[in-house]
Amino acid sequence: MERNKFDLEELRVFCALATGGGFRAVADDIGLSASALSRQIARLEERLGTRLFNRDTRNVSLTPQGETLLRLAERVLNTAASVSVEFDAYLAARRGRLTIAGLPSVTAGLLPSIVARFLAEHPDVDVQINDALSDSVIRSVEQGEADLGFTAGAVETSDRISFRNLLSDRFVAVGAAGGTLSERRSYTWSELVDLPFVAMARGTSVRNLTDAACSQLNLLFRPRFEVAHLATAGAFVAQGLGVTALPVLTLPVLRSERLVYRPLTDPELVRQVGIIWRAGHVLSPAATAFLDLVRGTDLSTEVQEPFMQEY
Repeated sequence: MERNKFDLEELRVFCALATGGGFRAVADDIGLSASALSRQIARLEERLGTRLFNRDTRNVSLTPQGETLLRLAERVLNTAASVSVEFDAYLAARRGRLTIAGLPSVTAGLLPSIVARFLAEHPDVDVQINDALSDSVIRSVEQGEADLGFTAGAVETSDRISFRNLLSDRFVAVGAAGGTLSERRSYTWSELVDLPFVAMARGTSVRNLTDAACSQLNLLFRPRFEVAHLATAGAFVAQGLGVTALPVLTLPVLRSERLVYRPLTDPELVRQVGIIWRAGHVLSPAATAFLDLVRGTDLSTEVQEPFMQEY
């Protein structure tokens, strides 16, 4: 079996002689002496157990075995060249796959503009976005299922996860147009929780922070509705079934002209949005390029606050 193993340089030399027409001319082109080239071909023929070239005093030509090897060698060399080009493109982040996990509110409110800029520079990178709750985002990054993750709330840097804080995402009061929050002013948490309230489900970052704000103020928090999806919360509020409190990054998910947004105070509640990656592991070139883009972007300008226009 060993006799049929080739290295790429050996195949290049063979193809050069097969298409070059003579030992001396080919030897000059590849930087060998004619005798050294002859010995190299002889060793190849000996290992293969067959003649590849017919030789006379003036000419060299392929045997049938040589013609067959030439076809196969050219195929191998073309494949190797293609692999080299593709791997170079991967290393330059021109090709590859990038998987990003994130909270739905973050992926909807923050990622579209960043991904658009990334793909403008890296159009052939395959980008996959996985929406998930915070614990699932962290787990998918830890297990290598996602290259990067966007989370809300502080994540401690550890030997498994690296974390970089990106921005502060402020909570606002959300109500139906012409409804309870029709006055253009700031509202307090005490006012808001006394109204029929549409709360996010337990275990979400929004609900955790809402519960923390109410606990800080010793407020009795009994939501009228609990929903799992932001779009559902927005639909209930737009219908006049209650009010809610949400971070600014969640607002693009609601997409309703029947909603108004008001500043929410006492306390002014914010959640910290950050990016995580797997500590101690080398990121792919595409992931590295995306992380560099995020680090170099002032993300506070990415967060639009439509409630400021309403107030």
